[in-house]
Amino acid sequence: MKKAEFIRTAEKLKNQYEELIQEEKATNNELSAISRKIDSWALGNSETEKAFRAISSKVPVARVIPSTLPEEVIEFERFLQQTGGRQGGWDDFDHQNFMKLRNKHKGKPAFLKEVVEHLPGRTLDEVQQHEKWYQKFLALEERKKESIQNWKTKKQQKKEEILKLKEKADTAPMPSHSKPEDNQKQKEEQRKKQKLAVEAWKKQKSIEMSMKHASQLKEEEERERKQQKERQRQCKLKLLLESYTQQKKEQEEFLRLEKEIKEKTEKAEKRKTAADEISRFQERVENNVSRDPSRLYKPTKGWEERTKKIGPSGSGPLLHIPHRAIPSWRQGI
Repeated sequence: MKKAEFIRTAEKLKNQYEELIQEEKATNNELSAISRKIDSWALGNSETEKAFRAISSKVPVARVIPSTLPEEVIEFERFLQQTGGRQGGWDDFDHQNFMKLRNKHKGKPAFLKEVVEHLPGRTLDEVQQHEKWYQKFLALEERKKESIQNWKTKKQQKKEEILKLKEKADTAPMPSHSKPEDNQKQKEEQRKKQKLAVEAWKKQKSIEMSMKHASQLKEEEERERKQQKERQRQCKLKLLLESYTQQKKEQEEFLRLEKEIKEKTEKAEKRKTAADEISRFQERVENNVSRDPSRLYKPTKGWEERTKKIGPSGSGPLLHIPHRAIPSWRQGI
């Protein structure tokens, strides 16, 4: 009877262990599904936020976040889910500038107006609401950290309790001479202890998996945030380069047109100046010289002066004009 009882107990423990394995697989599948959902809103952009809120309005939060997580962790994850991730629905550029100015002013209210000046697309009311969100974010995150620390402290205690219960269940002596009622009572107590040990182990395993998953989510979120920041930086540099290239082309085109217009204007002014000079010169000539065809038949001033020196009774017309003698060697040439 004792041997058969031990066999039945061993088979029950084996069945319970297999059930735990199946539950572990189901939990892993559930956590993977949650990971994919949380990744979609952890990025913090507005479109993702709207989409995830639309989903959240249809699916209860309790179905998205495992109930085995500590209450503080659940509350923090629920808060992120409902408000658009670790940046409150803001994009990386706006949130980083918000944080930069907030740290610069050490959280004093005066920084809110400066944020509005640096982010033209944000109103003062939006910035104030984001500040309220961030204060709550810090408070819930601090509670989450404390909860995780407490969980780590209790983890070891639970582990030791489970080991003690398991050791006690394994080493419990079987009564050799006892009444059937006592044997049944001891068996019942042993089954209860084994059940408690299995449930404690199951709960401990579920908590460990949940915390591990939460840690992985945080690492993935940080990695995605850095990648998104780098993509935005590259995009911004590309836009600046394209803007600079376009401005340079426009400036070169403007200078070319300006030079062309200047050259045409100078040529037009030169032509106009030359035409004006010619016109003025022609006017002066026409005004100072009058036409007199009879002048062709009158003696010139030089001739009149010559006739005055010779006189009116001069030697008469010259019939022969003397010339020098021509050398013989040139005669006939």
